[in-house]
Amino acid sequence: MSHADVPARTDTPLLAAGGLHKRFGDNEVLNGVDLTLHRGEVVVLIGPSGSGKTTVLRSLNGLETPDSGVLSLDGGPEIDFTTRPTKATRFALRDRSAMVFQHHNLFPHLTVLNNVIEGPWRVQRRAKDEVVAEARTLLARVGLADKEDAYPHELSGGQQQRVGIVRALALRPDLLLFDEPTSALDPELVGEVLSVIKELADEGWSMVVVTHELAFAREAADHVLFLDGGVVVEQGPPQRLFTAPRHERTRRFLTRIMRPLDGA
Repeated sequence: MSHADVPARTDTPLLAAGGLHKRFGDNEVLNGVDLTLHRGEVVVLIGPSGSGKTTVLRSLNGLETPDSGVLSLDGGPEIDFTTRPTKATRFALRDRSAMVFQHHNLFPHLTVLNNVIEGPWRVQRRAKDEVVAEARTLLARVGLADKEDAYPHELSGGQQQRVGIVRALALRPDLLLFDEPTSALDPELVGEVLSVIKELADEGWSMVVVTHELAFAREAADHVLFLDGGVVVEQGPPQRLFTAPRHERTRRFLTRIMRPLDGA
């Protein structure tokens, strides 16, 4: 399914988050994170493990509730996390976005097709015939048309993750969120998943992606944020951030991560 019906970029951000703070006990995971994304943009979050990337992502769709900070979608009413948003507010965030997790999270007792239609049919209450037809179109576009009757355990890790992406697309979200979508895959399967995500970026889907795949980030991102210790140390377009980082901490991280790639 193409995303040609996505509205063109406007000056109003699709997503604007400011001053996000989150603490788990004595551990301050987020310490004033800001993030802005316009329609059709791809924002990539990079950084060492434990830097707060996943917590940012989960905060954007209501799976995690920051202790403070604000968030707005499409210029709508601002959510102030200091006042502890209601469950309805968190669900409203989730209705506008779809998450693709590290470990697929497919229902093992459902076929591929039923995994894909579960949300649109049972949660969004769309017509089943319409949902099934759209699911088949989406499965075909990621090369899984012949797998609709298979169960998750019969698929490779890369195939399962592609089903996870299709399941997210079937919800027709405004925003796609990817939490290290290739980190649980064998190296030879990483490319097939990244190529699907890159195609979605080229079609104009709005995305926030947490990844350690820096080559993908350089190619697909419009904007990159480097997080460490719960703060955004540096951000900018990938061409600048990856070739001429301004902060020593960013340089050390990129040197450590990219040297093995360059020597491969």
